Amino acid sequence: MTGTLLSIRGLTKAYPGVVANDSVSFDIQEGEVHALLGENGAGKSTLVKMIYGLVKPDSGTMTWQGDPFAPPEPRAARATGVAMVFQHFSLFDALNVAENVALGMENPPPMRDLATKIRSVSENYGLPLDPDRTVGDLSAGERQRVEIIRCLLQDPKLLIMDEPTSVLTPQEVEILFKTLNKLKSEGTAILYISHKLEEIRALCDHATILRLGKNVGTCIPAETTARDMAEMMVGDTLHTPTRSAKDGGAPVLEVRDLSLASANPFGTRLKNITFTVHAGEILGLGGVAGNGQDELLAALSGEARSGSDTITVKDAPVGHLGPNERRALGILAAPEERLGHAAAPDMSLSENALLTGAIRENLTKNGFVDWASTTSFAERIISAFDVRTPGPASAARSLSGGNLQKFVIGREVLQNPQVLIVNQPTWGVDAAAAAAIRQSLLDLAAEGAAIVVISQDLDELMEISDHFGALNEGRLSDIRPAIGLSIDEIGLMMGGADASEGAAA
Repeated sequence: MTGTLLSIRGLTKAYPGVVANDSVSFDIQEGEVHALLGENGAGKSTLVKMIYGLVKPDSGTMTWQGDPFAPPEPRAARATGVAMVFQHFSLFDALNVAENVALGMENPPPMRDLATKIRSVSENYGLPLDPDRTVGDLSAGERQRVEIIRCLLQDPKLLIMDEPTSVLTPQEVEILFKTLNKLKSEGTAILYISHKLEEIRALCDHATILRLGKNVGTCIPAETTARDMAEMMVGDTLHTPTRSAKDGGAPVLEVRDLSLASANPFGTRLKNITFTVHAGEILGLGGVAGNGQDELLAALSGEARSGSDTITVKDAPVGHLGPNERRALGILAAPEERLGHAAAPDMSLSENALLTGAIRENLTKNGFVDWASTTSFAERIISAFDVRTPGPASAARSLSGGNLQKFVIGREVLQNPQVLIVNQPTWGVDAAAAAAIRQSLLDLAAEGAAIVVISQDLDELMEISDHFGALNEGRLSDIRPAIGLSIDEIGLMMGGADASEGAAA
């Protein structure tokens, strides 16, 4: 590290009902990996948006290598040397890699020259990409490579990364860290946002911790335990989820020989999926993104319908039923994509509570919405799951990603489902909130619900699951007891080496 690259002093940004950043100050040095930590709603996203020119601060100053820095738009930030890889990819599935990269450049070179440059830069940084491949055919890890290479072609001095490992396998995380360390050795500074604290300890030189919009301290991650960092973030003792001892209940959800085409032209076809979940059981399903997770949730929730006998709940066929009919039977689901799938962005939290809660919470009377009951239900979710928001009238898109996730999970859990299917329940959620969500799933199972948790977080699955299976190219491995499974065994299952004979048919 040779000097201060970006100095932030007293940055403040307020929105109606909330102060997102309250006089935040810290420095980022050249050639360092600097972590920005905080629980959901702590102000991390607002802060990096001010650095990137997406949001204008109400007060405070920034300097870049000693000169005033106040980018009015992302284009100005990029011209100065700031690049950002967002948590949600902004790629077009139907275009190839080179075309997607070109869309993010101010003055892209001829496509042939750009393709050559993509190959050269991607191989130099250990993230090889074929510029001619269609993005829709890429894995989640490869899609992230596209975003990173698009940034690296700008020759950035500061690279901002928001939850970069949330969709990566352990092997892909290792490759990414090698790339980031190479950038660091070349003098590039990296501002790194993640809730995976062991990764922070392994990668980052310094960490700034935000709580309720304020800078509450700094630490050297390698010298600080993950638990201590988590407790600095929340300002309280971190509670570890606990599970109750229970006997195996009767079969509740049974899936038999489920094969189904994907509604997405770039999706994955489900092939002969078979499993059973008992009352009080949590079945954890792992796998790299894009191996049929979304398609399986759609089939179980009723968004995609299969033959009536392929899915049964308590021996009653439900495969032919739609989502509302399944909700009436107590079959609820929380999909991975928060905005646009799990929640309508421009609708209020009360309206979003109504969308899936109308039937089981009796939120309509004689064809009219009972708004008092609907608002009360939304307030119950907000209180029970500590959703940081001014109130139930707030639009879903106004919440941070983690707080919206808490709302979505809480909305389904509080309806006391018989069967609950959740995809990525703690994606982008801080340590304390993740522990609370996992505890709510364990408590629901203890009350007799059958739960399917689809996740790419293997630690999460091993913590809460009774049994484990892995999806690979639309096939499901043999289901095995979670206790005693090694990482090597899980890796084989995720790679398809442990697929059952029926699944491989």
